[in-house]
Amino acid sequence: MKVLLFSFLLSCCSALVFAQQPVDYVNPFIGTSNYGTTNPGAICPQGMMSVTPFNVMGSKSNKFDKDSQWWSTPYSADNNFFTGYAHVNLSGVGCPEMGSLLLMPTSGELNVDYHEYGSEYKNEVAHPGYYSNILTKYNIKTEATASMRTGLTRFTFPKGQGNILLNLGEGLTNETGATVRMVSDTEIEGSKLLGTFCYNPQAVFPIYFVMKLSKAPKQAGYWKKQREMKGVEAEWDAYSGKYKLYTKYDREMSGDDIGVWFKYDTEENEVIEVKMGVSFVSIENARLNMNTEQPDFNFDKVRAAAGRMWNDDLSCVMVEGGTNDDKTIFYTAMYHLLIHPNIIQDVNGEYPMMESLKVGHTDGNRYTVFSLWDTYRNVSTLMTLLYPEKQLDIIRTMIDMYKESGWLPKWELFGRETLTMEGDPSIPYIVDAYMRGLRDYDIETAYEGMRKGATTPGEFNLLRPDNNDYMSKGYVPLREQYDNSVSHALEYYIADWNLSLLADALGKKEDAKLFRERAMGYKHYYCKEFGTLRPILPDGTFYSPFDPKQGENFEPSPGFHEGNAWNYTFYVPHDIKGLAKLMGGQKKFVDKLQMVFDKGYYDMANEPDIAYPYLFSYFKGEAWRTQKLVRELLGKYYHNAPNGLPGNDDTGTMSTWAIFSMMGFYPACPGDLDYVLTSPTFNKVTIRLDEKFYPKGSLVIESGHQTPDDIYIKEVTADGKKLKGYTISQQELVNAGTLRFTLDSKHK
Repeated sequence: MKVLLFSFLLSCCSALVFAQQPVDYVNPFIGTSNYGTTNPGAICPQGMMSVTPFNVMGSKSNKFDKDSQWWSTPYSADNNFFTGYAHVNLSGVGCPEMGSLLLMPTSGELNVDYHEYGSEYKNEVAHPGYYSNILTKYNIKTEATASMRTGLTRFTFPKGQGNILLNLGEGLTNETGATVRMVSDTEIEGSKLLGTFCYNPQAVFPIYFVMKLSKAPKQAGYWKKQREMKGVEAEWDAYSGKYKLYTKYDREMSGDDIGVWFKYDTEENEVIEVKMGVSFVSIENARLNMNTEQPDFNFDKVRAAAGRMWNDDLSCVMVEGGTNDDKTIFYTAMYHLLIHPNIIQDVNGEYPMMESLKVGHTDGNRYTVFSLWDTYRNVSTLMTLLYPEKQLDIIRTMIDMYKESGWLPKWELFGRETLTMEGDPSIPYIVDAYMRGLRDYDIETAYEGMRKGATTPGEFNLLRPDNNDYMSKGYVPLREQYDNSVSHALEYYIADWNLSLLADALGKKEDAKLFRERAMGYKHYYCKEFGTLRPILPDGTFYSPFDPKQGENFEPSPGFHEGNAWNYTFYVPHDIKGLAKLMGGQKKFVDKLQMVFDKGYYDMANEPDIAYPYLFSYFKGEAWRTQKLVRELLGKYYHNAPNGLPGNDDTGTMSTWAIFSMMGFYPACPGDLDYVLTSPTFNKVTIRLDEKFYPKGSLVIESGHQTPDDIYIKEVTADGKKLKGYTISQQELVNAGTLRFTLDSKHK
């Protein structure tokens, strides 16, 4: 009996010791195919540094190549040709950028042409904060990890000649030019120009780096690809149009296509580590970052610290029930949420000020990579709920950007405004957080910046270039064939509606009235003939000939950006009841919205229609459609596989849709404090709330799934009290203690 009891206790202890943590469920390969544009590289939560396998150049066997097509990610699961580790990368974006400082190990004869030194690989492994593979051409094991501002790679070589290459000429960026200098036999320093994101020619910036090797090489030098000469001159220079190795020159090197090589004699399984610190301020700060965060070479220590950071942040939500794939999809979505925006300040608090040569200083976190056209729709709300302290620093950063540059950010990247996409997205991002009670920042200055964007004439307006028409007419007319006029206006309407909420909250009643009335201008675009929004010409007539389906699959579409009228017609989240009235009432609205799904007009990867499934719940007797569609969309588009995102993750926006939907509630309208309810994926979700902001301290969501078909809500109680409809307010949610769903396989 004692033996049995001991065995039982031992098994229980083992189960506790080896129980899976949230970090164990993350699959960084999700989203690395199907244009999800995520990558499996090593990074810490919201870290400046990421160390990512670069496999999108140099081989005809690659399915996707950065130099032969539009390509915006350093890694694709569909490729298998490795040309190094890129340092500092973007996740889930739609334009090529960053992905430079390419570090590559090789063995055998030194070769600096990436077409030839690249290698296929096997045995890929990726976890939060760690990536590894084996290069089949060289039998070299490569591993990468990261701290917040530094990268660390570990290469295990075979016996013979080993080489380490730093390619400063290639990357995803559209900019060229770098400078590098030998500091000692184990250390180099330099800078590289990056930028031109989405082909904004002036949005450029330098990255500074310091790299140190754990072992001095037998020999080291530079390389540079020489310009191609013509005529007799070409006969005199054997390196015309070729790579030239510099073996007797060790001062600094500059150029468009340059690199540094290190040559070793290695023993079997000899390990050489390489660490790199970066900064967007100076080489001195890059070295300070490196020496502070990685004073020595200790790969396992850095890797373990990164894993702990991830587990701490992911553990704010604990899920029970569901399948292992469900948990993997959920926690990987959380992982993707926490990559951007990422910090830009160095360990001494210095950062490049917005659109300025000046250096700023912060005692908190200064953030960068603001894909706000995407993230204001749901990421802002989730950050406010789960990570309010991080959200405060994000909003303070946005306000400081206004103080430094004169404008709130639109799509900011490492201190430069790229002006990508449209609208005035800082307004709904900040207002949503403010209305939900997150207020420890300078709201009056924020309001000043918002009002400037909303009222400045178009010719002087960085955020709303067509503001003259918008302010005088109440809409933006189509003045060029493909000027995205309707898309612009719809973004202004949701921004102005949010601005009216903030103005009202701050006691600015006249402003509140002005912006509230402007937000209703969407009605100008409604066309009864087609039952959709339709572009308007400067004379006030509708654009003709009009096809509401034009714009599918990124086809150019008059008035609409990356979509068509069906993707945009229901994007009036602040006045759904008013839109329904225009359409002839609830039944016609519901029938038309259902038709969008039935006929395949819905685009899961397109932000303007991302909340469409939740709109049914605004109407009595129709919430079952939301519950059915959300479950179907999760099953169709989200998988535990490289193609497991519906498309471009947009710095966590698509992942956030899944997080909310799997927990059972969704913010269908930025600035509206009500969440729309849907049936949770899991039997139990426990959210750890920050008591400084949410005194209840936790929220438990329970739902009894008797069968997989139990997707329809029969009843929901919050703190034991039955909810009347299918929405729940912010205050009800964070104070509920327990939110309990009763589910059934049949809808009411």
